[in-house]
Amino acid sequence: MEEGGTKKKIMVAIDESECSHLALQWALDNLGHTIAGSELIVFSVQPSSDYGTVYAASYGAAPPDLIRILQENRKKLTSALLEKAKEICSQHGVNAETMTAVGDPKEEICKAVDKLNIQFIVLGSRSRGAIKRAFLGSVSNYCVHNAKCPVLVVKKPA
Repeated sequence: MEEGGTKKKIMVAIDESECSHLALQWALDNLGHTIAGSELIVFSVQPSSDYGTVYAASYGAAPPDLIRILQENRKKLTSALLEKAKEICSQHGVNAETMTAVGDPKEEICKAVDKLNIQFIVLGSRSRGAIKRAFLGSVSNYCVHNAKCPVLVVKKPA
């Protein structure tokens, strides 16, 4: 998957959900030859939760130390998630680069596509019902309609 001597860039977007793990596994199992000749980026987004607002709604002003600890824990979890994904890629003979961002996952994925010149995205579908999708939004649906490259959505087998 090289274009004029330049490697194509493929992104697999993951989070802690089972569906994103399935998407990574699917990509490695089914696109192995393509990924091997490409640059693979495993990308994760830390939601920009406003811990202070959530805490304040129930308990009053949040102590700064609590907010810092929650943010550090989120970073550690994301780091461990990406390391595990990198290990899975390595077991398939694929050397993956990992990246993370903070913000709304659907927007950050699309921003990364533009910034990194990604040619192809693989992501999982949580298979939410119509009501949940309407209220919570769908990262995969947003990316299909807004990313400036092809998007492969891997659904959980029935």
